[in-house]
Amino acid sequence: MAHVIGNECTKCGSCAETCPFEAISEGENSYVIDPDKCTDCGLCAEQCPAQAIREG
Repeated sequence: MAHVIGNECTKCGSCAETCPFEAISEGENSYVIDPDKCTDCGLCAEQCPAQAIREG
């Protein structure tokens, strides 16, 4: 199951820069993860300073 980004997202972009599969893009209020591209590697969650990313 893909990771998800919660409301704690500050739109810093560190998750998108970290994702090796380009599964993360900027949404209207936060970054969003494309579940079809996400391999559940967890690199984005480790990088997020706001701890806004968790397993879906």
